[in-house]
Amino acid sequence: MTETTPVETRVANSKELRQQQIRHYALVTFNYWNFTLTDGALRMLVVLHFYSLGYSGLEIAMLFLFYEFFGVVTNLIGGWLGARIGLNRTMNIGLFMQIIALLMLSAPSGFLSIPLVMFAQAISGIAKDLNKMSAKTSIKSLVSSQQSGRLYRWIAILTGSKNALKGAGFFLGGALLSLVGFQSALLIMAIMLALVLAGSLIWLQKDLGKARSKPKFTQIFSKSKAINILSAARLFLFASRDVWFVIALPVSLSSVFGWSHMETGSFMALWVIGYGLVQGIAPKITGAESHHTQSRAPLALWSATLLLVSVLLALAITFQWYPQSSLIIGLLIFGGIFAINSSLHSYLIVSFAREEGASMDVGFYYMANAMGRLTGTVLSGWAFQWGGLQACLWISSLFIMLTAIISLAMPDS
Repeated sequence: MTETTPVETRVANSKELRQQQIRHYALVTFNYWNFTLTDGALRMLVVLHFYSLGYSGLEIAMLFLFYEFFGVVTNLIGGWLGARIGLNRTMNIGLFMQIIALLMLSAPSGFLSIPLVMFAQAISGIAKDLNKMSAKTSIKSLVSSQQSGRLYRWIAILTGSKNALKGAGFFLGGALLSLVGFQSALLIMAIMLALVLAGSLIWLQKDLGKARSKPKFTQIFSKSKAINILSAARLFLFASRDVWFVIALPVSLSSVFGWSHMETGSFMALWVIGYGLVQGIAPKITGAESHHTQSRAPLALWSATLLLVSVLLALAITFQWYPQSSLIIGLLIFGGIFAINSSLHSYLIVSFAREEGASMDVGFYYMANAMGRLTGTVLSGWAFQWGGLQACLWISSLFIMLTAIISLAMPDS
């Protein structure tokens, strides 16, 4: 009988650890994928269904007000909660709450009052941000701090695949609305998520991302200059997207250009899928896979590039220069550049987050992300009603300019 040498033992342990990391990464990603699919479908279902009922753009935006507002609160508190009870629990709580929201909205039309819809959207907003914060932070605990290249790639793959599936969710929402109707579509998605939750409760690693010491609630606000600057840039970056994406784009495609629900859902789906695919390969595009990743220069460069695209698109729509073609082509280019910005941001926040209790830094950052989405959502309905799609695009350009200016204050590496 041959004895195992210390070197062979270390190699075997290292291989087993790597297999365990990949297994948990795959499970976290699978949970996040399924949640995102239902979240994208729900967004499209609510926008198209209530628009068909005669709601104005501003009224539809108000339906998402609590969804975005409670995303702000959830990210701020959720990071602290994840550090105390474990990211596996916060992820499973998010899945459960999304099932409740879907079941509430699947009630007969006569019971769907505006307060009920807003309350269900609030639950869905809490669920979405618990799930996202848990998924992205968990990777920090699955990858060594010395493996920044792998961290960037894993974050890019998770974020990119999530957005590709969110796009598929837009298509799914439009298709289900046309094929089976609003209530039946929501019931189908609730059953799907219930199966995912059952698997997560059984197989997801216990106490994932749980801090060894219990962090105090007063520690939820970040004291890191880099994270505060990155969070401010993220706020304006996502406000610049949602100010035209949430309300103005789907309503314009349906009312101005005469697209059907299926066509509108399909275009938005393809846009987000393409956006997600670019996010997934962002490390190759930016060339920032080494351990000595710079932060200031790439952030400023890519946000300035996005600003140029946004201004050109706004000019084309304002002066009605082949408006439909300009909109489609311009938004595809915008989506690709925005994806690189978003992926770079997502990597840097996880990289800058503290080792112990990383969910608190990530939660604070995604609180800023949710504030940007809230700002963009409200402005989307108001600006579209006031000045049409072109007003939304000009506001978007202003927000991107602020993102670029803030990015210049980032540490160099």
